[in-house]
Amino acid sequence: MNKTVFIDRDGVINRDSPDYITSVEKFEFLPGSLDAIRTLTLHHYDIIIITNQSVIGRGMITSDTLDQIFMKMKKGVEAHGGRLKDIFFCPHTPDDKCVCRKPKPGMIFSARDKHGIDLKQSCMIGDSAKDILCSKNAGIGRAILVRTGNGPKALLELQGKSIVPDHVANDLLDAADWLIDKDHSRDLHT
Repeated sequence: MNKTVFIDRDGVINRDSPDYITSVEKFEFLPGSLDAIRTLTLHHYDIIIITNQSVIGRGMITSDTLDQIFMKMKKGVEAHGGRLKDIFFCPHTPDDKCVCRKPKPGMIFSARDKHGIDLKQSCMIGDSAKDILCSKNAGIGRAILVRTGNGPKALLELQGKSIVPDHVANDLLDAADWLIDKDHSRDLHT
């Protein structure tokens, strides 16, 4: 059975924006992110995107526009030799108090239930404290914080809460390389 890697979108795969990603044109892959997804795919990881998309709840874009952005991401990943198993998103704003918005684990649990995932054998990669907290709340085995996007701010926030990610990576490619190396070492010793 393949291992699963949950990856946040904005600030990890693509450039984030304080004004949100509200159009296909604003979606721009970060350097190395396509290589990272291809590398994970070639090493038999199932990749599932877990992303808060309050732009829907805020009325800034339609679900059709979000679908077009996801399609651009998926096509870019596939053209580069990678594969996304699934995408889960929360359309709600923080005020909606839903169960799916990270740091709550609702999206992770939905993915687990749909795909039969062993969360203890999984990993979450993100650029925010919400991603790392979501990982902990869901019982995911490992959490990697990347320094892209909100990473530097998130690291300070997590330190203030005495929460330590399993690894802090420079970017998604660095995170993928670390994860593959750790899993390969662990497999050699079991």
